[in-house]
Amino acid sequence: MSTVAVVVIVIIALVLGAALGFALTRFVVKGRVKNAVDDADRMLKDASDKAENVKREALVEAKDEIFKMRQSAQEENREKERELKVHESRVLQREESVDRRTESLDAREHNLSSMQGQIDSRERDLSAKIARVDENLEHVAGLTPDEARQVLLDRVKGDVNHKAAIIIRDAESQAKATADKKSREILSLAIQRVAADHTAESTVSTVHIPSDDIKGRIIGREGRNIRQFEQLTGINLIIDDTPEVVVLSCFDPVRREVGRITLENLIADGRIHPARIEEMFHKAEKLVDQRVQEAGEQAAFDCGIHNLHPELVKTLGRLKYRTSYGQNVLQHSLEVSSLAGVMASELGLEPSQAKRAGLLHDIGKAIDHEIEGPHATIGADLARRLGESPAIVHAIEAHHGDVEPSTIVAVLVQAADAVSASRPGARRESVEGYIKRLEKLEAIANAHSGVINTYAMQAGREVRVMVQPERISDADSVVLAHDIAQEIENGMEYPGQIKVLVIRESRAEDYAK
Repeated sequence: MSTVAVVVIVIIALVLGAALGFALTRFVVKGRVKNAVDDADRMLKDASDKAENVKREALVEAKDEIFKMRQSAQEENREKERELKVHESRVLQREESVDRRTESLDAREHNLSSMQGQIDSRERDLSAKIARVDENLEHVAGLTPDEARQVLLDRVKGDVNHKAAIIIRDAESQAKATADKKSREILSLAIQRVAADHTAESTVSTVHIPSDDIKGRIIGREGRNIRQFEQLTGINLIIDDTPEVVVLSCFDPVRREVGRITLENLIADGRIHPARIEEMFHKAEKLVDQRVQEAGEQAAFDCGIHNLHPELVKTLGRLKYRTSYGQNVLQHSLEVSSLAGVMASELGLEPSQAKRAGLLHDIGKAIDHEIEGPHATIGADLARRLGESPAIVHAIEAHHGDVEPSTIVAVLVQAADAVSASRPGARRESVEGYIKRLEKLEAIANAHSGVINTYAMQAGREVRVMVQPERISDADSVVLAHDIAQEIENGMEYPGQIKVLVIRESRAEDYAK
């Protein structure tokens, strides 16, 4: 065979093979498609059957739930109906009970009305009988009822007055016979039970220094430190040859205490210059204020008084630094409180009120330099304003006889005050007069306009007056010093001479940032 024939045969075979392969492939594909369609139809049928079953089950469950809810609602309605019937039955019973009670009350009211009528009738009969008896008595005695009553009252009154006069005379005789003896016993017992030491207050304080080298630092360059210290504190700082001791002199114990604390803190700190002195001075003032509060609280606690007004407690603490004729006023008040309490107990009285009045009797001395008037009146006004009882206020006001004492507590406080003040060594008259003279010196200077502070120094031989530089000029300072000196000459008696020093100082401050 030729090559062409072979090629043709091969081509024909390939064509036939391709046609046969295409036919076979198409047959297979059709079979697969048919199978897929059958599977899809079967799956759809199964899904439809399942959905139908789920639907039927859901309907059955819904019907069951509806049935159960209907049964529950019916049961609840039946229960409510039973409760309503029970309540209705109770209401009916109560109505019947109320009806029965109403009937009973009506019957009682009818009986009471009948009884009231009988009582009224008997009262009228009794009044008529009494009137007939009175007429018979008047006819027999020949007196009217008012005249008979007056005769009887006069006779009884005369007998009572006679017996009362006899009783009063006997009581007065017995009281006079025993009063002096009893009062001496009470006073002596109170004094023995409240025995206390007394130390007259001084007007100087000493501060120990570690070495005499500190004295130069306290004085400062050209005396600027000591000058600043004295201007701030208002006390005299005496530095002499006494070894390791610096003396602080001032008539005001509060001011002297502030200066002592300031100096001790400066010595302990070691840095002594005007700015540091001012800082330590303000700290010392706060510390003294705190001690004043603590002293007032301790005094109230020692006397067993726990309901004082806070302002009274603070004012009471200020008495720690107040003296009267050299006697510490706070210690004096504590002693008067104890004495009054003991005497009240001996008389069979409750001692708490007497102790309270004794503790507060000199409270006015803490502020008598701020308010004009006797300290008893000042203290009574303060106690009245802060809620103390009228009995306590009266005892404070009457303890010096400015007001006549009208209660036992007032008399006891007056006696206790006299006992405490009259003990040997309790008071020193010269110190009190000296202090009053210095206080008057300061008051004269403070009365002038533009004065900030005034300090009596050098035992009253010098008065330093600090003024406001924006209100008082240099020329005004000269005039002010002359006016103060003239007022001192005209209004006071004093030995020697008094120097009036007016200090006008301006300060400017700024900060480098």
